[in-house]
Amino acid sequence: MDLMEMLTRQLGQDGIRQVSDRVGADSDATAKVISAALPVLVGALAKNSASADGASALAGALERDHDGSILEDVGGFLGRARGNAGQDILNHVLGGRQQTTESALGQMAGLDPSKVGMILQLLAPLVLGALGKQKREAGLSADDLGAMLGRERRQVERRAPEAGDLLTNLLDRDGDGSALDDIAQMGAGLLGSLFGGKR
Repeated sequence: MDLMEMLTRQLGQDGIRQVSDRVGADSDATAKVISAALPVLVGALAKNSASADGASALAGALERDHDGSILEDVGGFLGRARGNAGQDILNHVLGGRQQTTESALGQMAGLDPSKVGMILQLLAPLVLGALGKQKREAGLSADDLGAMLGRERRQVERRAPEAGDLLTNLLDRDGDGSALDDIAQMGAGLLGSLFGGKR
């Protein structure tokens, strides 16, 4: 099972409803944000771990704090997580791209960027938990992690070319503002393209 499949199965409809209730957002808008945010987070991790130093830093963080146990009770985590549960993770993963990411995803889904930020904070620990679970179960090295994340990003881009454009705009270009226009034009199509219409 690949990382994206693991995450979408773990969340499911119940997880989406919990997230939407937690942030006070419409469930359809929340689903749109989640469908785009998961590949953005995985893509950002792939970009950050493309270097040996980045992959080593990620492997160390997973060893210390993210063994995958969070996935054993996703509903419990979503119910008890502090409002800023994943902000430290986002600082490392998205850095200065976080505000642009929130604005772009909010524009795509018709949701206030502040609510998008709350969704990202809830998703980030789950993404690292899934990655930590795969690392632990498969005995992945730092280099293996970087290679796996690169494959995950390429797989997302093959499934949904528009998602590849989203990742390129958000992660590979710096501050030109083009992501906002490009992502706004994508609309809700990304949800079905990535996950075959299933949540």
